[in-house]
Amino acid sequence: MELATTGLYRARWTSQIHQEWTRNVQQNRPDVSPAQLERTVDLMNRAVMDCLVSGYEDLIDGLDLPDRDDRHILAAAIRSRANAIVTFNLDDFPSRILSKYDVEAQHRDEFLHHQFGLDQAQIIMAAQKIRKRLKNPPKTAEEYLDILEAQRLPHFVAALRPYAKVI
Repeated sequence: MELATTGLYRARWTSQIHQEWTRNVQQNRPDVSPAQLERTVDLMNRAVMDCLVSGYEDLIDGLDLPDRDDRHILAAAIRSRANAIVTFNLDDFPSRILSKYDVEAQHRDEFLHHQFGLDQAQIIMAAQKIRKRLKNPPKTAEEYLDILEAQRLPHFVAALRPYAKVI
């Protein structure tokens, strides 16, 4: 989210995507209240200009993906003219299908590593801001980078590690 507010790229999502991730958080983290999730959705939508995609629904039925429940994501990407769908679930978005729409699926690690290559200073400043917000308990730069690595971001973390002293 921090990077999405920088203008380095255009983050886009739908109300349906919000419904999916909030439902998953509620299942996996019962300690997070529905009010907290609604607040997060609202803050996300306000933080990133023009982030909500609409008018994609009519495309869904004409799309074919391995997981039919993911068709709305591709439909939103097509409608918003996105270049990429950033996801851990690359198998659900085969390139042979996405290429028809000039969209590619990118693993989050690959996406962040590419962003680092485009604007190292912006990425490092974002990492600084995020780490400084971690206060309960506070994290050192190395601890923060270890957290990112545990989130399956090895290439991104490898690019950031040389800058740990300023993060």
